[in-house]
Amino acid sequence: MTDPAKVRRHAERVRELVASVVRTQIKDPRLGMITITDARITADLRDATVFYTVLGDAAAQAGTAAALDSAKGMLRSTVGKALGLRHSPTLTFIHDDVQENVKHIDDLLEKARSADAEVQRMAAGAAYAGDANPYVEKDEEEQ
Repeated sequence: MTDPAKVRRHAERVRELVASVVRTQIKDPRLGMITITDARITADLRDATVFYTVLGDAAAQAGTAAALDSAKGMLRSTVGKALGLRHSPTLTFIHDDVQENVKHIDDLLEKARSADAEVQRMAAGAAYAGDANPYVEKDEEEQ
């Protein structure tokens, strides 16, 4: 059983190494404006998943995915040597769609704000359907 703190340290190191190698050593023209956002590694330290974002359209994203796939062997050997593990972890690259999720959440929040403003505007001119205070206490004489 591997220590969870050790797994987190290795995952952070994998993220840093991949980002450094992508920035300095990969000269593929298909590689776009990429940011390595996260890395996760399994408890047995054999498989690593690297999340990335790309600035640009779908063509830039597809080109970057192809460039990362072709450089996977070099990245794996660099990560394996730097980590000093018995087995180099296999690398899987996943496009992190956090930007699309953020945009969607912002749109939902904006709709909620406008709906709240509409409710407040409608409530400002509203009148009670019945008495203003339906729980009026009865006088002693009426009881």
